[in-house]
Amino acid sequence: MNGRLRDGEVVVGGDARQRYYDSSGYGRPLGGQEIALSRVEAAYLLFRGDIEAVEGMDFRAFLADAGDEIATRFLVYADLRDRGFYLSPDRADWVSAPRSDSDFVVYPRGKGPWDDEELYRVRVVGERADVPAADLGDVVLAVVDEESELTYLETDRADLRGTSGIDPPKGVPADLLADRVLAWDPPESLHFRGFYGQPLDGKDSKRDRPTALQLSLVEAAYLAEEGVLAVEPGAEGVVARGRKVEGERFDRRLRVYRALREREVVPKTGFKFGADFRTYADVESVDNLGHSECLVRVLPADHAFSPRDLALDVRLAHGVRKRMIFALVDGDGLSWISVGRLTP
Repeated sequence: MNGRLRDGEVVVGGDARQRYYDSSGYGRPLGGQEIALSRVEAAYLLFRGDIEAVEGMDFRAFLADAGDEIATRFLVYADLRDRGFYLSPDRADWVSAPRSDSDFVVYPRGKGPWDDEELYRVRVVGERADVPAADLGDVVLAVVDEESELTYLETDRADLRGTSGIDPPKGVPADLLADRVLAWDPPESLHFRGFYGQPLDGKDSKRDRPTALQLSLVEAAYLAEEGVLAVEPGAEGVVARGRKVEGERFDRRLRVYRALREREVVPKTGFKFGADFRTYADVESVDNLGHSECLVRVLPADHAFSPRDLALDVRLAHGVRKRMIFALVDGDGLSWISVGRLTP
């Protein structure tokens, strides 16, 4: 069986429709028994020996003729095919709703391009490529490293929600000191139910209520804006101190902190994990506190990820049994992306 090049595709005749499309989901029908294969599909069939040549080219010559862009996509296509999946190029004429942010549509095992179901949209990237944050969500990144090993990262739109809201007090006296705030004689609920701050006399204190709470600048700015703290020089002063300490990053973190609290999720520092926050969805009492569920890294919406950095964050989150979330801030807008390892 031989193929011929036409408009960037490989056309195969004979009994090609029955042999390749109907039985194994390769290509797209052209009418009669002819089908069109993408270059990646044709390369895979050449590699397997199911097609003898394309315009007289064997597998080696065909790869060289196709250019550099096919190399990484071929590796991913071959891996998914060898795992038992049918897949199609994510482009017009192959799929009904093509997307510009992915390379392949992968169908559930036992399904193919003639079915209405899809399992993944897959985007292929090399380890040195940059991936805009805006392109993530509802797509699987197939990362090809320098030794041609594959790592699959599943990205989804996240919606963090919890049940950790409290009715906070008002007018708690507080002082701004360097890069933190002390709240004096706070009601018991502020820390033990709301999980704000840390007691000045230590988290293992036996007191019914702490004499003072140590609050981070982001916690204090939020509480001051809500009228919970009576602090000099006011909420604006706390925010100004935060900007002086962290620059524009502080405004992004405060935006995300507020959003999490509004969703009744408790954010605490994620410093030990190299993140901005760790989160608790359902805090009943600090005395009976479970493990945090997520790590949150706050980034501007126009951020571009390195696949290496994504893999590091996901590996670390997985190692401490947490979900990795990226909060993308665009002015007043905010979106959430969840990224995790995937074994297809």
